Amino acid sequence: MIYSEKQYTLSKAQLNKFQNALLKAQECTSDRTWIAKAEIDAIKSQIADIKAEIDDYERLKSKQISFAKTYSLENLPRVLVQARIASGMSQTDLAKKLGMKPQQIQRYEASGYLGANLAKLIKVSRELGIEVSGTFEGTKNIEDSVFIWNDLEDVSWRQFPCNEMIRRNWFVVPYGRDKFKKIKEYFMDIAGPQFVTALHRKKMRGSNVPNEYALLAWQVRILELAQQRIVKENLSGEFDWNDNWLPELVSLTNKRDGPKQAQDLLAKKGIVLVVEQHLPGTYLDGAAMLAENGTPVIGLTLRYDRRDNFWFVLMHELGHVYLHLLGGQYFDFFDDDTGKSDGIEAEADQFALDNLIPETKWNQCLSRFALSEESVDIDANNIGIDPSIIAGRIRKELDNYTILNSLIGQDQVRKQFEESSDNTD
Repeated sequence: MIYSEKQYTLSKAQLNKFQNALLKAQECTSDRTWIAKAEIDAIKSQIADIKAEIDDYERLKSKQISFAKTYSLENLPRVLVQARIASGMSQTDLAKKLGMKPQQIQRYEASGYLGANLAKLIKVSRELGIEVSGTFEGTKNIEDSVFIWNDLEDVSWRQFPCNEMIRRNWFVVPYGRDKFKKIKEYFMDIAGPQFVTALHRKKMRGSNVPNEYALLAWQVRILELAQQRIVKENLSGEFDWNDNWLPELVSLTNKRDGPKQAQDLLAKKGIVLVVEQHLPGTYLDGAAMLAENGTPVIGLTLRYDRRDNFWFVLMHELGHVYLHLLGGQYFDFFDDDTGKSDGIEAEADQFALDNLIPETKWNQCLSRFALSEESVDIDANNIGIDPSIIAGRIRKELDNYTILNSLIGQDQVRKQFEESSDNTD
């Protein structure tokens, strides 16, 4: 959905880009192979989606859509956005009427008003002339885990894994001090009270529901390490929206110290990569979030210390950075690869797969059928990637983790980051 004139302009530019791509694809396709047809169909689908969003926005702006006065609760978030656009108000205009900052309205709308309390929803609805009705139907199963605190007073400091945090030397509790007060100080110094607002909703992918306080503690630690790296190495470069450098990142899979080199390359592109072992009860593989200054941060746990896992999780989190994190989703994304994928996670998965091994090259890999180390090595050499990437994908797709064990790079990643940490102490 388009929320503002800026997004409207960007969408029209994106539409023009896809239309040009479609013309080129049609001109270059003489034999109409199934691969070429699939590419053209995909571009047409993208064009149709963007056109629909543009048309909706233009109809709302031109007041061609009328609104009923009463809506159910489940439809309210979208209706509030549509009503605001149809009324001719910008996000800034609505914010002024409500005595709020424009950024807060942007966050509310981008998140479907998740995190807005009932009083706030009523206030926005009244300003836009919308009435709300709803019925109670009992409890339903929730497929996605989303964690949010409305404000700092909702946080129970005694539920943090305090002893484990102290054991890992995240902070020191002086003799006689209340360790839970120290946790609050640690939290406030690094994150601040805004960290428990809608700006940091936590979307968890996984079959295991995590301990939300362990999840929050780990995230604060990741942000602390990220800030240390930003300051110590003077990482002042802005995020590079152009992703044409990703092949350079993929080429590092061939290098023994590729994971460590990846950290340095990401820093040059304005992305901070840090590693911290997961806390008990979190089941994490990786996460993508924003630092306070807007710098994308990727945190990895190396829960599975393998080269294939490192590269896939890293690329999956990069997918979140490029596709979701900076596009108005206002989620911090946490990933445990044992869970089923919703649309957002499926997009990040596909981003990782396409960048590590493009589909056309994957379809040419004979090792998918031969399942031998020799065939994996041949395919990896032809594509120009480390054999662990192919071996890991085969194991994942076959759901068979007993094969190709010698190629996945077991116990080859964590030590690179531990050695780096030892050298910088």
